[in-house]
Amino acid sequence: MFKRTIVKELEKWAKKKNRKPLVIRGARQVGKTTVVNQFAKKFEQYIYLNLELPADRKPFENFKDLETLVQSLFFLKDKEYSKRKKTLLFIDEIQEVPEAFNILRFFYEQMPEMPVIAAGSLLETIFDNKLSFPVGRVEFVVVRPVSFIEFLEASGEIQSLGQINHIPLKPFAHEKLLTLFHTYALIGGMPEIVKEYSETKDITSLGTLYDSLIASYIDDVEKYAHTNTQVQIIRHVIKASYFEAGKRIKFQGFGKSGYGSKEVGEALRTLEKALLLSLIYPTTNTKLPIIPELQKSPRLQLLDTGLMNYAAGIQKEIIGTTDLNNVYQGTVIEHLVGQELLACNFNALSALNFWVREKTTSTAEVDYVIAYDGKLLPIEVKSGKEGKLKSLHLFMDESPSKIAIRFYAGELSVTKVTTQAGKKYHLLNLPYYLVSQLPKYIEWLNKEIDSPKSKNKP
Repeated sequence: MFKRTIVKELEKWAKKKNRKPLVIRGARQVGKTTVVNQFAKKFEQYIYLNLELPADRKPFENFKDLETLVQSLFFLKDKEYSKRKKTLLFIDEIQEVPEAFNILRFFYEQMPEMPVIAAGSLLETIFDNKLSFPVGRVEFVVVRPVSFIEFLEASGEIQSLGQINHIPLKPFAHEKLLTLFHTYALIGGMPEIVKEYSETKDITSLGTLYDSLIASYIDDVEKYAHTNTQVQIIRHVIKASYFEAGKRIKFQGFGKSGYGSKEVGEALRTLEKALLLSLIYPTTNTKLPIIPELQKSPRLQLLDTGLMNYAAGIQKEIIGTTDLNNVYQGTVIEHLVGQELLACNFNALSALNFWVREKTTSTAEVDYVIAYDGKLLPIEVKSGKEGKLKSLHLFMDESPSKIAIRFYAGELSVTKVTTQAGKKYHLLNLPYYLVSQLPKYIEWLNKEIDSPKSKNKP
C-alpha cells in the first residue's frame, strides 16, 4: 500500500474532537487522490466527487443551503443519509468551483460530525483576493512524493522495512538497505514511477513516464501565468530548475537567461506555491529561532530527485556507485536528504533551512539545520573523516548543543569529536537511508549519552 505514512496522518485528523474540513495540498501526480481512496476504506460509506465532472459539479454551482446540498450528494451517489457521521466526503478537483471552498466553512459550522476532505490541482492559483476562503475553518496537510520507507513497502521489502524501524539498526541490514536506497535515489519518489518499477523492476522502461510527468508540469504553465511573457519565463524556469537543483542560485539571469531578478523571482515563487519546488534560505543563527536570511542566495529544492536525475541526464552516474556523495559533486544525495526531511513533515508551513557564516576571510556552510527539543541541530551530508567537517565544527563552536548529525554511506555510529577551539560534542553518523528515523535516533542518542554506562567510559 502506497502512502501509509500520510494515511496515518489522516487517521489522526479523523479522530480529532474539533475536527475541521481538511484540504490536501500537493503537486500534480503525487498521489493525493490515491491517499484518500486508501483512507476511505476505513469508513462505512464513501462519497467521491470530481468537480471536473458536470454531474458532480452541479450541486455546488446551485448551492442554497448545506442541508440540501448534502442530501442531494447522498441521493446522487446512492448513499444512506442517516449514516453521514460514518461517511467520508471527498471533494476532488475543488478548484473547478472556487465557491466550493467557502462552502467548506458551513461543514465546519453546521455539520462538524461529517468528515470532509478537499483536494485539487493548482489550488494556489485561486487563493487570491477574489476568493472568499474559510480562514480558521479548515486545516491543511501536504502530500509529497513517496519516501524511502514507502518505497520499501511498495517494493514488497517487508524484512527491510522491519529492520529500518528497529532502533538501533542491526549491522547485518546495512549493505542491503544501502543498495535499495541507491535504487530509490535513482528513480525518485513519484508514485507512478515507483509503482511501475515495483511491478517490472525495469529502470529502462521509466523514461516515457518521466517525460510525461515533466511535460504535464510544463503544460500547466498557462494556468499559473496571466500573460504570454509570464508563460515563457515560467517555462524556462521549470526547464532550467532541473539543472540548477541542489545549488545556491541567483535570480538575475537564472538558467543562463536574459531574464531579470524580478521576473525570475515571481516565477520561482509561483512554482513554489504550486509545490513544484522550494527555495531553501540560509540562517546565520546557531540557536533558535530559525530566521531565514531572505537577502542571501537560496538553494533550489525540486519536488523530486528522480525527476532531477532524469532531466539532468545523470542517472548513469548513480548506477554502480559505492557512495552517492561522489555523484554530481554530492548534489544528488544532499537534495535527496532534503526531500526525505520534508517527507517526514505534513505541515503546510514546513520548510528546510541551512546555515552559513559568510565573512570576507572565509565562508562556512552546513547543509541543513533542524529544530529539536528547543535546540538548533546541524546536519551534514558528507562522507570522509570527522576532521574534514570544518563547517560543522565552526557551527558547533557557536552552538549550545552537544549533538550534531552526519548522513553518509557508512554504518551507524556515534563518535566523540573535539573542534580546534576545544568544543566537545557527539556526532551521530547515520547511513543515508535513515533520514526518516532521525527523531528516533536523536532520542536514542540522548539516552545513550545519559546512561550510566556511557558516563563511566574514560
